[in-house]
Amino acid sequence: MDEAAMRHLAKRFFDAVEQGDIATLRACYADDARIWHNTDELEQGPEDNAQVLRGMVRRISDRIYAERRLEVFPGGFVQRHVLEGTRADGVRLRLPACIVCEVRGGRIARLDEYFDSARVAEFRKFAK
Repeated sequence: MDEAAMRHLAKRFFDAVEQGDIATLRACYADDARIWHNTDELEQGPEDNAQVLRGMVRRISDRIYAERRLEVFPGGFVQRHVLEGTRADGVRLRLPACIVCEVRGGRIARLDEYFDSARVAEFRKFAK
């Protein structure tokens, strides 16, 4: 996969979350993809991850991946960004993050999420 295709995949993936398009997000994952979070050190598959993101989409509006900084490397990409959104009570949230993805066959085979645990707790309170 060349650099332009890798950049397109990353943009498609994060744009899908912003737009609440879980089907497109799911299509970006390989069927056997593994998603790992530093805050609980657990892995999940694409369907479990899609379910978590459905909850976030329902409860956090105006989602945007601000300050996107994407670096592509052979076999994957790293994106640093700030996920912003609005809770139902109107409070605006910010979650700085770093996402490392391994790509195989044009789809994300592994995604490692790195978040500040205190800030992710604010998102998860309203995203379950």
